[in-house]
Amino acid sequence: MTHISGDKPFMQTGQIAKPEGPLRGVRVLDLSSVVLGPYATMILGDLGADVIKIEAPDGDILRHIEPARNPGMGAVFLNTNRNKRSMVLDLKREEARGVLRDLVAGADVFLHSMRPKAIRRLGLDYEALSGLNPRLVYCNAWGFRSTGPYGDKPAYDDVIQSLSGLAELSSRAGGDPRYAPTVIADKMTGMTAAYAVMAALFHQARTGEGQEVEVPMLESVTSCLLLEHLAAGVFQPGDAPLGYDRVLAAHRRPYATLDGFIAVMPYSTSHWQRFFRAAGRPDLAEDPRVTDMGKRSRHIGELYELISELIATKSTADWIRLLEEADVPSVPVKSIDALFDDPHFQATGFFIDYDHPSEGRLRTTAVPTVFGQTPAGLHRVPPRLGEHTREVLGELGYDKARIAALETVGAIVPQMAGTRTGGAEKATAGLSAAGV
Repeated sequence: MTHISGDKPFMQTGQIAKPEGPLRGVRVLDLSSVVLGPYATMILGDLGADVIKIEAPDGDILRHIEPARNPGMGAVFLNTNRNKRSMVLDLKREEARGVLRDLVAGADVFLHSMRPKAIRRLGLDYEALSGLNPRLVYCNAWGFRSTGPYGDKPAYDDVIQSLSGLAELSSRAGGDPRYAPTVIADKMTGMTAAYAVMAALFHQARTGEGQEVEVPMLESVTSCLLLEHLAAGVFQPGDAPLGYDRVLAAHRRPYATLDGFIAVMPYSTSHWQRFFRAAGRPDLAEDPRVTDMGKRSRHIGELYELISELIATKSTADWIRLLEEADVPSVPVKSIDALFDDPHFQATGFFIDYDHPSEGRLRTTAVPTVFGQTPAGLHRVPPRLGEHTREVLGELGYDKARIAALETVGAIVPQMAGTRTGGAEKATAGLSAAGV
């Protein structure tokens, strides 16, 4: 386990990670909430961008989702908003919108997750802001492509799983439609938004031009889903039902052993042949359903059923030994609770423990990507609500009197009550000094 504290270096894959990355020097204004947008900007922050999270006075709704040790600092929020600074602006007030426009003038990226009508109503659409900063990469991360009839509908993960066909696919192996046990639509779209912003930044760096980028959830998830599930629908005209047979086969699931479950994934012809030989069925290794790829595709459900029957005859340990010797892809099925003890994660320092000034000892994951020259990493702990409002205003050149005036009219909120700024500054300084 990797540990971080004020005086300990953060070690990642054997190297001290520096508080910089490939996006060092890029400033991102994040007006998103919940998971989609914050996940996208977390990725940008992990890669070194200066992410300023603009929150309403009540804060991102995700702050209030339990479990939590303190109000406004829920676990999922903490895990989605590292490497960011928090600034509170009440954008219903013109004075706050004026502050935001000042921020836009010096920003590289503006990302939001409001619906089209809402962002236009605030006067913060691309047409309004690009005039202040022609280099601005402006990202709309919302539910649906704005030119379609769903354009202004509300969109959440379950809604997109249902509309995209993802929920229905789970019923193909029997039972009713079900949602994936993770907010997969938000996270898929968040990753799409992150790469879209970086592509636009590449264009900006080459030409000096900004642009508007639209990243809709429904289109992002459907595109990803149909990569394989468009299947026979690729060939037009045609009336074959969509769906990739291999992954929809009823027996494609973790297989029950005598004492647990195991994943077995014979993929190539040699994998299949070695599996059946290791299982004591050399006759099946020469079966045309195994040796002929076309027939194997058509009979994949039958083959998975044979695996299921054979796996049930031995223990998990016996199968792992046999299949590792046969070089057939196989692993035991683990619970997420067991991941912390996995030898691979332990060896790579994937789980990071660190000290937060108000939340105590916390755990997160390392950045999954490794850069040889510009290491990404954890360099800011998740912020308290409004923790950096005054700091950011100071960077804009606002003096104390102007900041006080904004506080008086309620345009800004400097900091959530009870935040220990000294502790936060000490923790961040400790991470930076340690090369995190």
